Amino acid sequence: MARLVSTALVKGLVRSCRASSTAAVVSRPAIQQFMNYSSSLGRAPNANGESTTRVAADPDTHQDFQPTSKSSGMSLHDIVAQDIKEKPVLIYMKGYPDSPRCGFSALAVKVLQQYGVPISARDILSDLKLKESVKAHTNWPTFPQIFIKGEFVGGSDIILNMHQKGELKDLLSDIAQKGEQNGGS
Repeated sequence: MARLVSTALVKGLVRSCRASSTAAVVSRPAIQQFMNYSSSLGRAPNANGESTTRVAADPDTHQDFQPTSKSSGMSLHDIVAQDIKEKPVLIYMKGYPDSPRCGFSALAVKVLQQYGVPISARDILSDLKLKESVKAHTNWPTFPQIFIKGEFVGGSDIILNMHQKGELKDLLSDIAQKGEQNGGS
């Protein structure tokens, strides 16, 4: 029974990744149909008095469980530019490398892990404004988006193709060597 549920969940995640940029229509469980919570969007101080920005999420989710992002004074455009500049291998993805929430993101991580390079990542599902900022930066509509040595490479299909042709090995070789030197010290 557990295996059937797991298989159904994985298939659902892959299908949701293939959906267009508009939200896929998903039927809600019966319990959620009867639970209507209102959510307030905008700025609100948290327990520490810091200002947080509420990001629109699932309208059926109570406001306490909606994602928030702390204001750091930097614009999202600056944060994206800094990430790209500072991280040798960066992936903007659905989820995180240890728990991808999309089959395409999982594929990209799996390919990059073959080279033993440190992978930095940001979850675009937890901050929808970040997602839009990354899309504007690259002019690329889909995720994951992979950057290597400050350059936008593409998505999982491009990374897989580069891996199959041996191009990715050449591109990542110096990063992998640095990782081995730092790990052995």
